[in-house]
Amino acid sequence: MRHGIVALTLLVAVLAGGVLLPDGALSINAGSRALPPQPSHPAGTDMLGRDIAARTLAALAQSLQVGLLAAGASTLVAVALGLAATFGRVADHLVGVLTELALGLPHFVLLIMIAFAMGGGTTGVVVAIALTHWPRLSRILRHEAQTTAASEYVMISRALGRSQLWVARHHLAPHLVPQIIAGFIVIFPHAILHEAGLSFIGLGIEPHLPSIGVMLSESLGEIMAGHWWVAAAPGLGLMLIALALERFGEALRQLSEPAGGMT
Repeated sequence: MRHGIVALTLLVAVLAGGVLLPDGALSINAGSRALPPQPSHPAGTDMLGRDIAARTLAALAQSLQVGLLAAGASTLVAVALGLAATFGRVADHLVGVLTELALGLPHFVLLIMIAFAMGGGTTGVVVAIALTHWPRLSRILRHEAQTTAASEYVMISRALGRSQLWVARHHLAPHLVPQIIAGFIVIFPHAILHEAGLSFIGLGIEPHLPSIGVMLSESLGEIMAGHWWVAAAPGLGLMLIALALERFGEALRQLSEPAGGMT
């Protein structure tokens, strides 16, 4: 649990730091082009004289916001389909076929196709992630919902005239909360990494906004010129955020379901 608190503190600090950056921290400075790490610029500057540490902090905060929105949307899709599978055999069959079809498609290729169809940008990233990360969680929720729907107290509720929607809201949804939390935690870091991947190939966050993927893409040419520090901060920052999310997720899973986690 202690590791989870440390990880949460780090994530909140990154979000707050990205919002509280002073004016001009991300601006171009022709007099400070391609400076290596030094006291005035701890992570160095890029070819436009922008401070890499400030850009990395702003980019990580942006990635966390996009990842949170995308993971939340994908989780909602999974919950809706998982509960819909309990509305009769036809609905269950349709959800099952849709889930298996989505799982059988190449994951990142599908991400690229949806992002491209949406025209890229932040909206394209959120929609692409939301429509590609739900299948595994949906399959788990579908199984749990069917097991709960077959229980005696659900049968009693139906015998008393409760509607399918009422049963789903009052019996199924609360029972699925641990799986929903665990699924969201698994999707969150994947969303951030895939946002960086889409931004790296030009289909992610708009180029004028700070993005880890854009920074890493821009650093390719500068690394060849010996400016190694241009890629170091964004790469390490992305890895650190992914590890922090994993630690926080593990702590939250243990808190929400002490007897076990999502399998």
